[in-house]
Amino acid sequence: MTAKMTPTTITKSILYIHGFNSSPLSTKSQLTKQYLIDHQIDVEFYCPQLLSNPQDAIDQLEAILHSKPDNHWCLMGSSLGGYFSTYLSEKYHLKAALINPAIKPFELLVDYLGEQKNPYTKEVYKVTEQHMIDLKKLLKEKITKKHYMVMVQTGDEVLDYQQAVEKYQNCQLIVQQGGDHSFINYEAMLPAIMKFLDLQ
Repeated sequence: MTAKMTPTTITKSILYIHGFNSSPLSTKSQLTKQYLIDHQIDVEFYCPQLLSNPQDAIDQLEAILHSKPDNHWCLMGSSLGGYFSTYLSEKYHLKAALINPAIKPFELLVDYLGEQKNPYTKEVYKVTEQHMIDLKKLLKEKITKKHYMVMVQTGDEVLDYQQAVEKYQNCQLIVQQGGDHSFINYEAMLPAIMKFLDLQ
């Protein structure tokens, strides 16, 4: 007698990666989480408070992915979180939605060397030269274009949006005039993000 096979349901999960000196309490993270609740989208949402050391942060994120290897994972990343998302997307072949992503944070964050204080957590820590070295090791020059939806606003006062346009030009790229680094009217983009990530 042959046992009857029961179809298994694959759990869908989002790993949302916040930016430099940010937290799970950031506006975009909270808006994303609320959107999933309001629209009853059946997906697990993870947004950890990242460790301040870049290599520790990557280890932390990879531990989350490895903790549920059978889940259907997708990534969302803002600013530095977009940089981390690209590394993880290429390593694990995952779809990723990036919001005003950092392209070369090892150049940008040189201006932040020394003591920092996270405005959300109040953690005081130091940004070091070793952090820049560790960040550069995570750079992915070649990317899989079908993996990415990238949204930038030309008014970004922190990052040069044109760097993202150049890197992700063959991906699903949305360039909005004006705005800022926080990505004004981000919530209006959530339906398109969920569609791209196959979560609607």
